[in-house]
Amino acid sequence: MKSFIYSIIIFLSLHFSLKAQQSDSVKTTLSDVVITATKTPTPFYELGSSVSVITSQEIARQQLQTVVDVLREEPGLSIIQQGGPAKLSNVFIRGGNPNHTLVIVDGVKMNDASSPNNAFDFSTLNTNDIDRIEIVRGPQSTLYGSDAVAGIINIITKQGINKPRFSLMGETGSNGYYRGNFSALGTIDVLNYSFNFTRNGSEGIPASDAKFGNKINNGYNLSALNSLLSYNIEQFLKFDLNYKYTKSFSSLDQDAKLGDDPNFTYNVEEQVFRAGVKSNLFDNNLQSQFYASLIRRTTRNLDLVDQYHPNLSSDSYNYSQRIKFDWQNTAHFIKNNLITFGIETETEEANTTYFSTSDYGPYDSIFPHQSNRTTGLYLQDQVNIENKFFISAGMRYDDNQKFGGVTTFRIAPAYFINSLGAKLKMSYGTGFKAPSLFYLFDPTWGNPDLKPETSKGCDAGLEKYFAGGNISVGLTYFNILFEDMFGYDANYKEVNIAKASSHGFEVTASAQNLDNFSFTGNYTFTETKDESESSSDFGLPLIRRPKHQASLIINYNFNKEFNFNLQVQYVGARDDKDFSTFPVSRVMMPDYTLVNFAASYQLLSYLEFTGRIENLFDKQYEEVLYYGTLGRSIYAGVNVMF
Repeated sequence: MKSFIYSIIIFLSLHFSLKAQQSDSVKTTLSDVVITATKTPTPFYELGSSVSVITSQEIARQQLQTVVDVLREEPGLSIIQQGGPAKLSNVFIRGGNPNHTLVIVDGVKMNDASSPNNAFDFSTLNTNDIDRIEIVRGPQSTLYGSDAVAGIINIITKQGINKPRFSLMGETGSNGYYRGNFSALGTIDVLNYSFNFTRNGSEGIPASDAKFGNKINNGYNLSALNSLLSYNIEQFLKFDLNYKYTKSFSSLDQDAKLGDDPNFTYNVEEQVFRAGVKSNLFDNNLQSQFYASLIRRTTRNLDLVDQYHPNLSSDSYNYSQRIKFDWQNTAHFIKNNLITFGIETETEEANTTYFSTSDYGPYDSIFPHQSNRTTGLYLQDQVNIENKFFISAGMRYDDNQKFGGVTTFRIAPAYFINSLGAKLKMSYGTGFKAPSLFYLFDPTWGNPDLKPETSKGCDAGLEKYFAGGNISVGLTYFNILFEDMFGYDANYKEVNIAKASSHGFEVTASAQNLDNFSFTGNYTFTETKDESESSSDFGLPLIRRPKHQASLIINYNFNKEFNFNLQVQYVGARDDKDFSTFPVSRVMMPDYTLVNFAASYQLLSYLEFTGRIENLFDKQYEEVLYYGTLGRSIYAGVNVMF
């Protein structure tokens, strides 16, 4: 807390000592709209929420391959990846668990209903078709329901809104890496279309860290298709249709320090369908939309007997499906008030099977087909007072087929100080996470009497803008309490027993459009604590959450042809657990700094050459105890656009 107070003093000194810019030019720069924070297009300067937006242009400058790579650089987020690219990848927002983050892609909730904790695995998401990523920190269940306990990551892909364009991209690099992409998007009369296909893969690295003598590379390959169609009837009616398909294969190691395994594989196949209609009525004073979506996901882990593990084999199959209907309305009838209300209902289904053999004999676990339905009603009002004071406030009620009802609310005011070109912001809200199908219905471990996990969180911050909004600095304090978290009783049944807290602050700085030069930087301090008195970790930090984390990105564009980008990432020391010991022991993981460099050359208007070096100084590090990470890696590519 002292560190936060000192930072406030420094920030205020800077805030009042530098000459203020005209508020109109600042607001013009900050007029880009954000959708996720309010479910309506809202200018950035009106938001009281803590929000980050990453555009496709920023992703392209850094030549980032995966969504995981993009999220590593964002304040308040920490990332773990178990064994290099395309392996299990999770995101922690402000100290929450990975299953406390709601992930949305083009309006579809992506969290895995067959996962025991309903978390989302980011390993299959690449960046080729992404238009923007919006991150909203803090509890967001008021608008989004279950899983938005610590925050939301909303991924929005590219849509065809201009004349037809086509592009081809090819890239190769270290560890047998390859990537190819074809995209076509544009507008033909009243039809907007977007099509994107990607294929990438690699020979990989040992998933269990090579420094322990593991030698077998664990490669992967992934194919992804994304298509969107929009049909516009005049200006008041629009039909949307979206289909996504992903198929991936990845080779794994055993979950141990000496985990080499030549035939342990993980396969994922996922299909997403979404269709809907939007209407604008009463001179655009009422916007309505109705969408239906379906996501199906199957995974299979297969481990056959081999020379390293002659008595060990396993076969695991997971199937999940989520059907959702969402009706949302936005009304402008009251001056300076924007009212949003809606209803949504979703049904989750899943079944899993697991068979294994070991030195202890055969074992099987069958989770029969189960389903659960949740229906939510929400209402939000956004108020604008003299274009200076803005506030959004909302409430939601969700009815779950198993545990009954839960009510959440949120309020997020912001005050823009015109004379100083600065914004004061804050938010307070509550969130909940419904127990997964596995936690409710598993014949061995499940508990049908589980209640939802809950959170309540607040943040408050200052943002100061200079040079017409092209330069900014910000400071945000946050505090979240997680209660009724899922844990085990003496009989290893799931119960609402755990409790945890997280607090800290985020510092950001950015300079854009300064004579072809730009930079962004951030620092996050996060202090977490296990608050469960019955836990052996009571009073200790939560594992895999660094207390200190920072990122710096510097970009320079020379003569509009050459672009140079330097990225520096620092991850501080953090606790982990050695699950290969009994009893399980805590381990302190050392800090590390990574430096990445990317460059591109625009030879012709339609031809670009790219190159990058990741982990420039070949730093040896681990994100998860005993799991491997990439050393120095070099890549080169070509983009053709026409």
